[in-house]
Amino acid sequence: VQLVESGGGLVQPGGSLRLSCVASGFTISSAVMTWVRQAPGKGLEWVSAINSGGGTTYVDSVKGRFTISRDSAKNTLYLQMNSLKPEDTALYYCARGKFRGQGTQVTVSS
Repeated sequence: VQLVESGGGLVQPGGSLRLSCVASGFTISSAVMTWVRQAPGKGLEWVSAINSGGGTTYVDSVKGRFTISRDSAKNTLYLQMNSLKPEDTALYYCARGKFRGQGTQVTVSS
């Protein structure tokens, strides 16, 4: 099982990024997949999840700004992040249960 995130970077407040997570060793459409993040000096925070039926949930702080999705053909999970705020700065991980990838850094700053 492997999860590889990409797509992070430095963006100005109000900007957008799309994170990707390529999975191998299992089929993401049959699993509950999540995005979690860890801001500097803080613990892990759950951000969003998508279940096998395609249902999605979000932490209140990102509702209306972030969208989780998946491409079953590419076995890839996405997180579209719009209207980014400085408080979204964190290392973002995709996860299946307690297993997660190496993360991709998102920095929101002017």
